[in-house]
Amino acid sequence: MKQTEYLVDSEWLSHQQDNPQIVIIDCRFQLANPNWGEEQYHKNHIPGAYYLSLDRDLSSQVQRHGGRHPLPDIEVLAQKFTEMGIVKNETLVVAYDDSRFAFAARLWWLLRYLGHDKVALLDGGWNGWIDRNYPITNAIPEPKSGSFTPQPNPDWLVDIDTVKAAKNNDSVVVVDSRDSDRYTGLREPIDPIAGSITGALNSPWKKVSDESGYLQSLEKQQKLWKNYQEAEEIIVYCGSGVTACVNLLSLELSGFKNTKLYPGGWSDWCSYLV
Repeated sequence: MKQTEYLVDSEWLSHQQDNPQIVIIDCRFQLANPNWGEEQYHKNHIPGAYYLSLDRDLSSQVQRHGGRHPLPDIEVLAQKFTEMGIVKNETLVVAYDDSRFAFAARLWWLLRYLGHDKVALLDGGWNGWIDRNYPITNAIPEPKSGSFTPQPNPDWLVDIDTVKAAKNNDSVVVVDSRDSDRYTGLREPIDPIAGSITGALNSPWKKVSDESGYLQSLEKQQKLWKNYQEAEEIIVYCGSGVTACVNLLSLELSGFKNTKLYPGGWSDWCSYLV
């Protein structure tokens, strides 16, 4: 049974069901079927868990540029946190999905970006919870009264112009978090153009966990980034600023403090090429 700064396991969480200082959030989602996650949530979820949709809650409306999942309206999201009973920097938020942290890590990053560090991911996610036969329910929790005043960290973000400038700066490393075949342009299932940002290195986000959705050991996390030690700044991107957050989690656990997210990702970058 374990709880670390940014990770908890199912056994630990199963003993916290009546803890008023913990809010659980279900982040299950499928890019190809945006309603699927919420439908699954209404069928069954961890008792007490609220639901946040990647498209509706953790992103804002798609524009011509800015990528497929622009960052959400800060005040709107903060109000949702408040109605879940989250008290900023007091409540521990535990996020889970069933996609190897792909969507829960977006919430993890957003909360920290808004100044709330008390957030952890459920190791093994929904599937790990189910495998251990812990309780599930279809009961939707009532709104609560919290207090969440967002304090965003603008230094954690970069835009397309900053990424373009990075190619002229040897101390800045740009990391593409997508699968290798998307990085090389052999496959592109979502965006209109295949390829990657010139000069970017590839570290696929799926390497952060095993196939069952459990985080790899700290030793393996650090090994992923051993060639990045000299970088003064690491800019991380993916298709639309979602799975890049899994790599940002790994970098954080590995001790890196010089990381930034390019939230528009390849979907923003290639929107200027169409």
